[in-house]
Amino acid sequence: MKTAIVVHPEFDEIWPFTADRLRQVLLPVAEVSFVRLPLGPGALLSDVVPEPANVARLISLGLPLREDDFAAFTSLTEVFVSLGYEEPDDLGDLLATHGVRKLTHGSEGFWGQSVSEFALGLTIGALRRIPQMHHAILSGLTAWDYPLEQFGDDPRFTNGTVEGKRVRIVGAGNIASRYASFMHMLGADVAAWDPFAGEPAFHRAGSRREWHLEKLVEDAEIFVPMVPLTPSTEGLVTAEHVKALPNGCLVVQATRAKIVDTVELRRRVLANELSLAADVFDVEPLPLDDPLLGRDNVVHTPHNAGRTKESNFRWAEMLAEKFDEYDRRLVPPREDVPEQTESGVGAL
Repeated sequence: MKTAIVVHPEFDEIWPFTADRLRQVLLPVAEVSFVRLPLGPGALLSDVVPEPANVARLISLGLPLREDDFAAFTSLTEVFVSLGYEEPDDLGDLLATHGVRKLTHGSEGFWGQSVSEFALGLTIGALRRIPQMHHAILSGLTAWDYPLEQFGDDPRFTNGTVEGKRVRIVGAGNIASRYASFMHMLGADVAAWDPFAGEPAFHRAGSRREWHLEKLVEDAEIFVPMVPLTPSTEGLVTAEHVKALPNGCLVVQATRAKIVDTVELRRRVLANELSLAADVFDVEPLPLDDPLLGRDNVVHTPHNAGRTKESNFRWAEMLAEKFDEYDRRLVPPREDVPEQTESGVGAL
């Protein structure tokens, strides 16, 4: 029995390296049929997969599985469907009706390293005003005036080295704990608040556990809200918490913006009371006339912290790890992932 992987071009736009890596890690342990579809109108999965009756595991990346497909997929035992960013809500009921196991994928883990490293980059970029100085040497020569401009940091805000800074983090999960460990390694005084994390999460990251969120904000030089956005975390950092941040504090946002009261955060940033390093915003894309853009106290990037080739690879590997025959000892190296361009019969 075969494993069939079907890739729609809209999935490739979001995760351009994932499908080929998934095929690569499964080939040593499974018979894999791979179909990369051209752009075009929708089609049934059963029309584009060769020999659908011989497929036991179906992995569809970007194309939905429908009731009509089951007439051809007579040997299915397990299915995974991703429509870009999420799995379809009604898939479980459909598969249960036909006695097929639904495979699921976690919503985190695969981009933890990418986001946490990017957040570190945002932090250092804001402390040293790296983007602003880059722009300055493109638009004039004053940045080269020594010794007047040799100190390029902004003393109105937290600046200079990470070492010795009071870093205060909301969250101790996959991304937050990695970021905390980076800051601890660089010599920062790190404290984190997360009522749901166990003690090992804090110890491994080198951070002190703070039990009260209102205490966390009181002495922050670098404040980092770093939890997923859920109904329970939206607005978790309230306007009162933002008001309590010391003047000059650097706020780093790399997971979701609306964890924080964005109205108060914007007010304080625009009033030059806080500096901001952000990959995520309350409005995306930011309009070109948004007042946050181009400010001396703001470093901004377009919500791409998690989009690395490595996060694509890890997404594929985490899915493959769910399969019984997966053997880590046989996983090919990531350096050479040949692209598969094969298209199936009746492809889109």
